[in-house]
Amino acid sequence: MIGPEHEALRPGSGEGFADSVTVAFGDPQAQVYGLVRIGLQPGEPATGSVLAVLFAGSETVDVAARGDVEVGNPGWDSATVDGITLATEEPLSAWSLRWEGRLDLRVSALSPPVETAIGGLEGYEQLCRVEGTATVDGGERRVSCLGQRGHNWGVADWDRMDLARTVCAWWDEDHALMLTAIRPAGAEHHDAEEMAAHLLEGEPVEVADPRLSTTYDADGHQRRAGLELYVTGEDDEYPRRVAGEVMCGTSLDLGRLRLDCAFFEWRTEGRAGTGRYDLLRRT
Repeated sequence: MIGPEHEALRPGSGEGFADSVTVAFGDPQAQVYGLVRIGLQPGEPATGSVLAVLFAGSETVDVAARGDVEVGNPGWDSATVDGITLATEEPLSAWSLRWEGRLDLRVSALSPPVETAIGGLEGYEQLCRVEGTATVDGGERRVSCLGQRGHNWGVADWDRMDLARTVCAWWDEDHALMLTAIRPAGAEHHDAEEMAAHLLEGEPVEVADPRLSTTYDADGHQRRAGLELYVTGEDDEYPRRVAGEVMCGTSLDLGRLRLDCAFFEWRTEGRAGTGRYDLLRRT
């Protein structure tokens, strides 16, 4: 069970071990969407990495991507890498995010932690409310929307994986979807991927058999997606269905990896919401 002690920097060692926190949000009213991830790598010296993307409408406003930044006294009470700070105000309940000149946000949990373990990483995710400001074209936009915070640690073995997908949909303060998929090296299709998924319906509900299909453009960017979610304990003949279409996105070269970062509009059972569909793959 996840408790406040898990908010601390997790113990670990070995080549490739990292501990990371990711915050993502989408405000369709303000037309602002963002993703911020800080990773911490123990060692002498300890180092950190940062990946941040901010969109306004369909346009990419700013990107920050940097690794191997030396950090002193690493920890999640307050972690700063390259002008971006993630801080814990109250474990598992409240946090702050500041990106100099871009974001000043408060993040508040709306759900209990949903435990995850896939692709060599362990951790947990929480549906959140995100409030604050985003600076676009020299002016501030008020942000008030749903989002997600995740804390993950371990070693992602990219010698055994070809790609990883992250799908999140936020419909309201009680309803959301969280899905991670890993494709083993050498596999070619969705049906070979290991998947872990949960629906939030006040409390987390495990999806026993998630099925994801994706339509891509000529450059391999995800444009539309559909999901069939067979929920534990429900009639297998009638899966939950989710459909999504891209609103904004960009691609980032991360060395041996390429990230296609996108925000989607997601629809299900009469609800419309916002969320992510990120695709990280070996180049």
